[in-house]
Amino acid sequence: MAKLYFYYSTMNAGKSTMMLQASYNYQERGMHTLLLAPDIDNRDGESIISSRIGLSAPAISFHTADNLYSLILSIGRKQTVDCIFIDEAQFLEKKQVKQLSDVTDELDIPVLCYGLRTDFQGNLFTGSEQLLAWADELTEIKTICHCGRKANMVLRIDADGNVIKQGAQIKIGGNDNYISVCRKCFKSGMIKRRNDELMLEGFDE
Repeated sequence: MAKLYFYYSTMNAGKSTMMLQASYNYQERGMHTLLLAPDIDNRDGESIISSRIGLSAPAISFHTADNLYSLILSIGRKQTVDCIFIDEAQFLEKKQVKQLSDVTDELDIPVLCYGLRTDFQGNLFTGSEQLLAWADELTEIKTICHCGRKANMVLRIDADGNVIKQGAQIKIGGNDNYISVCRKCFKSGMIKRRNDELMLEGFDE
């Protein structure tokens, strides 16, 4: 029985790398994968999913108004689809998460979504909130704050390195715009390790 999966994390935890590797694993076994990405995230050119370590793969872009069930059904009539991967799933609309659940329940195709959990103000994205409620399986992809704790929040910074507390939720940017931190450093707005700061040995689970 197919399931709806949500792999979530903060920035720069390797979500895209994990997704592209998982897609490759399916393909290596002779299966056909479908990669979808919201058209709002076009840093690397339309219809391309890429990771920080250099992996990339073509994807089909979708809009917030698109019915993903209908889109996938249409594609499935032309080619075999064994598994579906959704990049930047935090940008999904509420209705689109429901549509993806219909894909797993009615078409029996597994859907793996990868995305951020919260924004730079500590609030859930719409897509992430719905996936946390609707997904069959939830998996946190972990990364580390500069202090050594587990990073589970993200700070937005401007070109001068100042922390930004206000602004639009959606603003596409890479390492120059966002820094992953733990909750403590998020509260204090600390974007890098102090010289007198002791490095923790690993992070708590």
